[in-house]
Amino acid sequence: MSAPLEVPRLSVGERFVLRAWELTDLPLVEEASRDEYIPLISTVPSPYSRVAGEAFVRRQWGRVSAGSGYPFVIARAEDQHPVGAIGLWLRDLDEGRAWIGYWLAPSGRGHGAATESLRVVARWAVEDLHIPRLQLCVEPWNVASQRTAERAGFQREGLLRGWQQVGAERRDMLLYAMLDVDLPPAEAG
Repeated sequence: MSAPLEVPRLSVGERFVLRAWELTDLPLVEEASRDEYIPLISTVPSPYSRVAGEAFVRRQWGRVSAGSGYPFVIARAEDQHPVGAIGLWLRDLDEGRAWIGYWLAPSGRGHGAATESLRVVARWAVEDLHIPRLQLCVEPWNVASQRTAERAGFQREGLLRGWQQVGAERRDMLLYAMLDVDLPPAEAG
């Protein structure tokens, strides 16, 4: 077990913020639980119940307490309404690697939240946490997520055959990575 972490609040431009999970985020968990895909690639409960939703949020807190990663809610800056999640997972940190995963509830898609959040988490991980390699996996059919990764500066490295259990089957994944030397320069603001 690693030392407990603290999830920082990160600004994602003027439109979004990244923050720690709260029990007030249960409507996001409920919406995500109705998505066909999110419960297959995450621990979002399906079917949803208030008890299962609260257990999901508490698991996020447990990950922070255990030092295994930084689970963020992606929320609109103007009203703090949650639209998705992104996490930086540290299981391979001793090898100089960290994993990133993200999802958006259906109502949060199409507004650039995933791309901008991924850019911010990547920059924070490289510049503040000094992680030399960030990686993420995307299913080959998920073109929108591939575009998100590429727009955020990640490079496709290859196909991992039968890499991950998704639902009842093992599926291929595309591996994307960003090295600390690949980090695009910060935009002047």
